[in-house]
Amino acid sequence: MPRRELPRWSDVGPLLNLRLPELNPVRRRLANAHTVADLRTLARRRTPRSVFDYVDGAAEGEHGIRAARAAFRGLVFHPRVLRDVSTVDTSRHVLGERAELPLVLAPTGFTRMMHHEGEVAVARAAARHGVPYTLSTMGTTSVEDLAAAVPQGRRWFQLYLWRDREASRELIERARSSGYDTLVLTVDTPVAGSRLRDVRNGLTIPPRLGPRTLADMARHPAWWLNLLTTGPLEFASLRHWQGTVADLVDHMFDPSASLADLRWLRENWDGQLVVKGIQHVEDAHAVVDLGADGVVVSNHGGRQLDRAPLPLALLPVVVGEVGDRAEVFLDTGVLSGADVVAAVALGASAVLVGRCYLYGLMAGGERGVDRALDILATEVRRTLRLLGVSTVDDLTPGHVALGTAQH
Repeated sequence: MPRRELPRWSDVGPLLNLRLPELNPVRRRLANAHTVADLRTLARRRTPRSVFDYVDGAAEGEHGIRAARAAFRGLVFHPRVLRDVSTVDTSRHVLGERAELPLVLAPTGFTRMMHHEGEVAVARAAARHGVPYTLSTMGTTSVEDLAAAVPQGRRWFQLYLWRDREASRELIERARSSGYDTLVLTVDTPVAGSRLRDVRNGLTIPPRLGPRTLADMARHPAWWLNLLTTGPLEFASLRHWQGTVADLVDHMFDPSASLADLRWLRENWDGQLVVKGIQHVEDAHAVVDLGADGVVVSNHGGRQLDRAPLPLALLPVVVGEVGDRAEVFLDTGVLSGADVVAAVALGASAVLVGRCYLYGLMAGGERGVDRALDILATEVRRTLRLLGVSTVDDLTPGHVALGTAQH
């Protein structure tokens, strides 16, 4: 039997965690977020239900977004061993310029509703991490104000074709004059999708202070205080709208838009042009034939047509058909750095993420977006090392398989 004796301080001291507690509540809660799912949990606690559901929800029965995420969960990686991964390079050239990750922050509408710091906070975090940020036509910060606030970052501008073509042309000119180098035309929104969470929550822009909203204020006082003490919550490109987002889409967007409009856009924009919302290989061919420099295989995060094609399954087909003439991007269903690596291995130039950083924004403003990007970057680096790959450019389809087939 071992002889018992009282422990000495020299034995116990190293086992004790005597660090001072973090007093800043934002840093404290973000430090405990280790995945995007953790940020989602924090976001749900920090924001009113209608705001969280606007970000988290999708169209109709939400089958599309669940299927997109299930497709990523069903992937099988094929790692190689005894490769030197003492250092890894996560950078890659995206439309002619270096990005520190194969990542683009996607356009999201009404971002200041999620957190009062809004698009400026997202763009600052993107610039620090060396990835492009895409400002939405439906954003709450103007192209000029964002460029002035974040002059050092790479800025893309996302365009919806409005019924008023002159207004669309003016937006393009403003983006060009403000130094945006890439235009992203979203083409999967001829009308608004049926986002039933928003309908059931009665979400309007700006939020209306009815009995239900007032009750929610008591549960989220910080969010409401920030909303009521900062600038008016409105679309930067369209002032004084009162109503739902779906009503605005159906009022402003042009369901008659066609390939002729893309030809017009190519003639009026001399920067990089990306078409977002490709869900059929023939459409990919058509837009590249008209001069698109890139396409985004996307079903709008499951927020438009429910049960639309799975972008992850369509990606290799589109890459095989047009990847020698244009860069192919992917969005929808991405929730981790491993998802990013898998998409790149299947041929994506880079991956667009929206909900990932919005969960961070809702959880902690600009620092929350930083945390989301830190998490994704860490997961990308770790996944590359575990795959036995030292650079993003060395990823191939041989590193991942769709479904659960083993090789």
